[in-house]
Amino acid sequence: MKQVFTLTDPLLFEQKALHWANQYFIYTCFLNPNTANYPFGAFEKKLAAAQSVLPIDGLESLDHLAQKDAFGFLSYELKNQIEKLTSQNSPTVEFPALGFFEPEILITWLNDSEVTIISDDPAAIYQAIIEQRIQEYPLKLGAIHASMPKAAYLEKVNQVRQHIYEGDVYELNLCMEFHAQIDTLDPVSTYFSLNTASPKPFSSFLKWDQKYALCASPERFLRKKAQQLLSQPIKGTTRRDQDPTIDLALKHELAHSEKERAENMMIVDLVRNDLARCSESGSVKVEEMFGIYSFEQVHQMISSVSATAKSNVGLKEILQATFPMGSMTGAPKIMAMQLIDQYETVSRGLYSGSIGYITAEGDFDFNVVIRTILLDMDQSKLSFQVGSAITYDSDPEAEYQECLLKAKAILQILDQL
Repeated sequence: MKQVFTLTDPLLFEQKALHWANQYFIYTCFLNPNTANYPFGAFEKKLAAAQSVLPIDGLESLDHLAQKDAFGFLSYELKNQIEKLTSQNSPTVEFPALGFFEPEILITWLNDSEVTIISDDPAAIYQAIIEQRIQEYPLKLGAIHASMPKAAYLEKVNQVRQHIYEGDVYELNLCMEFHAQIDTLDPVSTYFSLNTASPKPFSSFLKWDQKYALCASPERFLRKKAQQLLSQPIKGTTRRDQDPTIDLALKHELAHSEKERAENMMIVDLVRNDLARCSESGSVKVEEMFGIYSFEQVHQMISSVSATAKSNVGLKEILQATFPMGSMTGAPKIMAMQLIDQYETVSRGLYSGSIGYITAEGDFDFNVVIRTILLDMDQSKLSFQVGSAITYDSDPEAEYQECLLKAKAILQILDQL
């Protein structure tokens, strides 16, 4: 059944709905666009929950998913099923290679004050959410440690630059992890704190039994509407400043940076090539190049690439052509992923993967899992990763500072909660 409800306190309803779903369901996915100004639109705002997952036997099962509504994720480690690759490291928080569930409850926001609820009894669900109590838990963490000390990161940047000099790759995204032990932490409250500090167009909350992803992503990996595909890689980041004059100067500097534009161009070329493998001949088009968009913490350079999917291509084939996203690997993609495994000290796991949904009509929308806190509540582990794109012209110290800038919102909320 489907029913429309008018909200008297939209923000409180949103908070109660997520607390309620987290309390009563084993699997939950909340997609939150934060009313962001984003080219071609952000996520549709949805909350889905279920008690069981769909039976998925790796990549081969994905085309069956397109016959029903499903919410879930693609881990970066899915790369090993797409290409002849392995992972020598282990993730701190380990998710399956991919996982999806068919929602038993689906809440869709029609606008700021109206939602639809699809369930066996929508009115009862609405009432249960209204009556949900929000309990706050104090955040207590052990010390936050970096998996790669600064000196090691700087050395690895220079090693990657040598690979670029020798022609192995043109660009490589090098990441580092921060991790801590959890004493007490409420995933839902922590998500809302992160979302308040860093509201992003592809924000998401994923509960997978006792594993969580609290995601403040600014980036879309891939969307399909009818036969139209859209990918929007981000390459190019600079900080915001409270002084409007300085902030505008930083934005102008990013827009005209030869280094950042070169990085963005390389990934756009990679995305164009990826999309061409699953699209109608001649349909790949760059809709916007080097667009500069401002978020709470940073200015970012975003390009948008579209294509028309081949009429007989399914989700599996599209992902085989495009996943993982080039903005998180580098180019050429396969060699970049081999070097990533060599130089990074922790497996990425869900980081650099995607969270999103698939419709029964075969449409989908997936983000890029960045700016994300990963939790394993069973093992009391917390992890998040950040990275930067290395080119031959990269300054190691500047790349390290870019990593810290990207970690800023997470470090702040973990320190202040």
